[in-house]
Amino acid sequence: MFNYLLIGLGGALGAMARVGVGRLFPATLAGTIPVQMMAVNVIGCFVMGLLSSWLEHHHSPLALRYFLITGVLGGFTTFSAFALEGSLLLQKQQYWPAAAYIGLTVVLCLAFFFVGSKLFLRLV
Repeated sequence: MFNYLLIGLGGALGAMARVGVGRLFPATLAGTIPVQMMAVNVIGCFVMGLLSSWLEHHHSPLALRYFLITGVLGGFTTFSAFALEGSLLLQKQQYWPAAAYIGLTVVLCLAFFFVGSKLFLRLV
């Protein structure tokens, strides 16, 4: 039960951080591509790369992993909002902006996770 509470607390903190960080970016690029959620997901993937490497390196307790990875970063990043924004672009028949948004988000998230992970390993 304690782990569920940690996940819930982390998720609430992550969701609040998502809104705050999202406001640092313009809502859209060129009036169509949703930049805020892309930026939040890319930042979250970078932090996930750093944190997962750090947690693994330090053999951190499962409770800390639940709080930080599942809770905080799970609440911070959101695949459902990514899917919603991509599908809305497709419904509006904005195919090129949809392809750019979907492709850039996937590629940047994977790249930034990798960079975060490798950056931690170089710092150790």
